Amino acid sequence: MNRIRCMALLCLFLTNYCRAQKVDYHKINAIDSATIARQDRDRRYNIQNVLIKTKDGASIAAIVVRLRGVTAPQPVILQYTIYADSTAWKSILEPAVHGYTGVIAYTRGKGLSPDQIVPYEHDGKDANEVIDWISKQSWCNGKIGMYGGSYNGFTQWAAAKYHHPALKTIVPYVAAIPGLGLPMENNVFINANYGWFLYVTNNKYLDNEVYYNPRRWRSINDRWYTSGAAYNKLDSVDGTPNPWLQHSLKHPGFDKYWQAQVPYQKDFANINIPVLTVTGYYDDGQISALHYLQEHLKYNPKAEHYLIIGPYDHFGAQRGGYPVLRDYAVDSVALINTRDITFQWLDYILKGAKKPVILQDRVNFEVMGANKWEHVASISKMANTTLNLYLTDKKEGDHYLLSDKKPGTQAALNQEVNLADHQTSNNNNYYPYPIIKKELDHSTGLFFMSRPFDKPVEVNGMFAGSLKAMINKKDMDIGVSLYEAMPNGDLFDLSYFLGRASYAHDMSVRKLLQPGKIETIPLHRSRMVSRQLSKGSRLLVILDINKNSFAQVNYGTGKDVSSENISDGKIPLRIKWYNDSFISVPVKE
Repeated sequence: MNRIRCMALLCLFLTNYCRAQKVDYHKINAIDSATIARQDRDRRYNIQNVLIKTKDGASIAAIVVRLRGVTAPQPVILQYTIYADSTAWKSILEPAVHGYTGVIAYTRGKGLSPDQIVPYEHDGKDANEVIDWISKQSWCNGKIGMYGGSYNGFTQWAAAKYHHPALKTIVPYVAAIPGLGLPMENNVFINANYGWFLYVTNNKYLDNEVYYNPRRWRSINDRWYTSGAAYNKLDSVDGTPNPWLQHSLKHPGFDKYWQAQVPYQKDFANINIPVLTVTGYYDDGQISALHYLQEHLKYNPKAEHYLIIGPYDHFGAQRGGYPVLRDYAVDSVALINTRDITFQWLDYILKGAKKPVILQDRVNFEVMGANKWEHVASISKMANTTLNLYLTDKKEGDHYLLSDKKPGTQAALNQEVNLADHQTSNNNNYYPYPIIKKELDHSTGLFFMSRPFDKPVEVNGMFAGSLKAMINKKDMDIGVSLYEAMPNGDLFDLSYFLGRASYAHDMSVRKLLQPGKIETIPLHRSRMVSRQLSKGSRLLVILDINKNSFAQVNYGTGKDVSSENISDGKIPLRIKWYNDSFISVPVKE
């Protein structure tokens, strides 16, 4: 009996056996495939599981990977993460494939670590101790680099704060900053991160069953919002305690608790290693990634820090983009390979190879609509002028004029928001999905439109501004959206801002507004964008109050916003927006 026939009979036997025993044949195939993959890994790689003890007695679980046959010391690539995943072998093996010793280490409490799971708080010191341990191993040549995205981007900056001499470079993609970009954005707690705490702390690995249940998260948002309950009751509405949410809510300002977890202000001055930052125009965590960049260059102007940014979202930036992003067909040149560039960079720093070709200057950005990359020395060099556009009270059709001339006489537009009405919502246009819209929700907010451009221009950078307002309460959460109104009527979502007025001057210290007094509220930390606007396009600004099921509702009493509930909204929020308010838009003509 030949081998082929033997295999055929064996397959037939397994199929019939599985049917009789009501066993899923595909699961046997999956198990067999997993066994083959494991055997192949063992044949190709030397894989070692270790527990690294920290000075305070905790244990950090790590996996060390080297290609079999390699005996000489190598540079080491470290990934430090909370995402302990027993199936993430591609990521774990990747450094070894590129000629490095690879180490993936997990936040204390994760994987084989017996300790309590603690997101964020210990990661900087723990990663630094892992780096120290690596530097003393015989297989390390004294040079260590780090790379990775989101949480793994945060851990790189957290480690860099401690300046270990063996850490030679970091490559953070879409790097998070706890307390600034999540679980709150510009001091407004957002619901998008609610389930994440459960995802990473429910067990030693990842609770995929809980996290990948969008129906649950939508239901929680809707039930909480319509109930009018306080934000700190969100987990009560869910029916599952969320202790890390509650812990975070005790720190509504970017206070010392958050500051201790990342480099803060002058800490950046002594970070002298080369850095490559990658993020996207539609990365939800972009403000964090760019905050690291801006603070690093502010306190260390000579730092070797490069930026790559294009039309990517949070996950797309980590791979190099998608051909179609949120129904928008991106320019062909925008599609890159983030991992290839990463290892080109690591080879450049750790092995003396050539610098990646795309890094022609510090800031490297793709211009949407122009299908080209531009390269400049700084963010400020992306544009050659700034348009100060005033939010006037002059009505033109269904919008007000967005004027490049400051009004000669002060006037105001009135807006009233019923904070106790949770059957409707405000700030419904702020999130860029899809990127190109046919129409917008005009039921709330104030719409301001500029005159048409008489030639193509590029909007390059981050919009800022200054709002002048008088309110009858002590606080409010503001949403501002920026669109290109195209000649064909389509609306291209460029950028947005969400922030709390009482933290506008200092995100660490709350300063309540005085009812009945004209206040100046600065706008910054919006999203960076680069887009070539066509001749005849106009800029559209939508100004609104954030009141919806996706974030805290600020009822304006001046109390801790997390403790306010619908009864605090009995008196509507009444606002006078003054016409010397303006938005600053950086453009390249």
